[in-house]
Amino acid sequence: MSTPVTTIPNIGPAFERDLARAGIHSAEELRALGPDTAYGRMIAAGVRPHFIGYYVLVMALQGRPWNDCKGAEKAALRVRFDALKATHDDTDLRHLEAVLDAIGVVTPDRLARR
Repeated sequence: MSTPVTTIPNIGPAFERDLARAGIHSAEELRALGPDTAYGRMIAAGVRPHFIGYYVLVMALQGRPWNDCKGAEKAALRVRFDALKATHDDTDLRHLEAVLDAIGVVTPDRLARR
C-alpha cells in the first residue's frame, strides 16, 4: 500500500497534481527520489519551475515548515534550483521555436545551417 504525497506536510492538492504529472504518486516514492530528482522530473514533465515550490519541497522532505528556509541555506537552495532549471527546462524555448516554425519564421541558427 502506498501513502498519498499529501500526507507530507506542505504538500497540498496542487503540488500533488504536479507530482502526479511527473509520475510520482506516493510519499514513499517522493522520499526515495529526493527533492532534486523529483523536482527535475516535474520540470521535465512540463511543470513550470518556481523557486518557492522547489524549496517548499525540500523543506517538506526534511519535515520542516515551508518558511523555515532562510539566509545562506536559502541561497544554497537557489543555486541548486537554478542548476536543476538549467538542466531540465527548455520547454519555453521549444514552444517558441515551434510557434516560429509554424508561422514560417526562420531563426538565425537555421540560416547558418543553410
